[in-house]
Amino acid sequence: MRVWMMIGLICVMTLSGQASQDTAEIRDSVVKIFATYRGPDFARPWTKQAPQELSGTGFVIEGDRFITNAHVVEQATRIYIQPPNSADKLRAEVIGISQEMDLALIQIKKVTEREEFHANHPVLELSDTLPTIGSTVQAIGYPMGGEQVSITEGVVSRIEYTEYNMEARGLRIQVDAALNRGNSGGPVIFDDKVCGVVFSGIEYAENIGYVIPASEVHLFLSDIEDGQYNGPPELHGARFQTCENDALRAYLGLSKDQTGIVYTRPSEDSKLLLQEWDLLDMIGQHDIDNAGMVTRDDDLRLHWRYFIRELAVDGNVPVTVIRDGKSIEIELSVSNDRDELVPFIGNNYPEYFIVGPMIFTPVRREHFMNLYLGYGIIDGSPVGLHINEERKMPGQEYVVLAATFLPHAITKGYEVFGNPTLKSVNGIDIDSVSHLVEVLRDNEEESFMFEFFDRSQESLIFNAEELLESTEEVLEDNSIRRQGSDRFLKIWEN
Repeated sequence: MRVWMMIGLICVMTLSGQASQDTAEIRDSVVKIFATYRGPDFARPWTKQAPQELSGTGFVIEGDRFITNAHVVEQATRIYIQPPNSADKLRAEVIGISQEMDLALIQIKKVTEREEFHANHPVLELSDTLPTIGSTVQAIGYPMGGEQVSITEGVVSRIEYTEYNMEARGLRIQVDAALNRGNSGGPVIFDDKVCGVVFSGIEYAENIGYVIPASEVHLFLSDIEDGQYNGPPELHGARFQTCENDALRAYLGLSKDQTGIVYTRPSEDSKLLLQEWDLLDMIGQHDIDNAGMVTRDDDLRLHWRYFIRELAVDGNVPVTVIRDGKSIEIELSVSNDRDELVPFIGNNYPEYFIVGPMIFTPVRREHFMNLYLGYGIIDGSPVGLHINEERKMPGQEYVVLAATFLPHAITKGYEVFGNPTLKSVNGIDIDSVSHLVEVLRDNEEESFMFEFFDRSQESLIFNAEELLESTEEVLEDNSIRRQGSDRFLKIWEN
């Protein structure tokens, strides 16, 4: 998903005077990155979007690797690294990525080129501390408007714990700097160390840029050591509201010094020890105020959820709640493993299965955001209602009829409205694309009846033999090489 990304940081004023030796060394470890982006095509899932040429910035870290933004290299068919003061472009590859936190780890593909490059370009050190509010930081990168590396500066104006992408949360640094493209992924320097990574800005606001702090980069690097990004532990299945309203506080019988947030929406399958109307008073030894914020010893005010990952031990976080006027200490279960019913597609491409003129694909969040809105998703389809839920059975997923029919005479008189969600085939409720393939493969009836949740979508009835036979014609007419993705073809051919 390519939303608020693709923007970098450029400063309010250029550094004056001669660059220090330290700055010169840092600059020599910052590279320009070129990538050919091929996004997913949900309407034609066997192919990809037209290529787009992008550029960004990256910098050297330990292990002969580079840090950059995920949005610079995600779903890229080609990636090149251009060393500073060089016309060379070295082929590179992604070895770790978190689109959630907009971070990626890349390396030069060819070993000899990798060794030669890193022998002459020093590692940049990641800071272990946050810059202070009001401190001046320097951003180094390749913003649009020139070919040479740019050194710019701005002032740290805010640090907060907030949403990133794909519902992930983390610390974020705001700087009072103007915006430009190309600086994305570049290092932000404070006291000769990397205090953060440029990642976004606001197009409609002047002099506002955002930086991923080095603490988040440390977490990312630790997380992907096993080759997969899992994310920090989170509290799932819990809904809270602030406790600022006087009537609410009176209803709960709270005194003035009893502050926190209220647990109001327990779910039937929740494993939490919380009860409805519990006041979450403290997380660890940190007091939570009525807006759900915690003030640290350094006067930095952060959302209480920030401390989940700070305090989690063996999947549990100690908290204090006020229940019926009494203070109770309990442990909340947290996890970084959430089996989402409608997950994000991430850095992958959509899977599909074609039968006759119909393209079926499992629903992903990007479907909802890019295809469904405005097409009657609420008109009977369950996707919008259950988009934040977890799977109730292994492999469960919603199945949609992608786009429209592929051209064939067998669809005479039928229409597809939007991207309807499949309910059943011949009266058998479908719980995944894999299940759909099994039902089609094992059918012994003369006809297929496809029924949908969407009230605007008519039922589709086909002669079973004619539908299956039409598949090869459709594939050939549309120059589609494969009937489906690997995991579905394995089921179909068994």
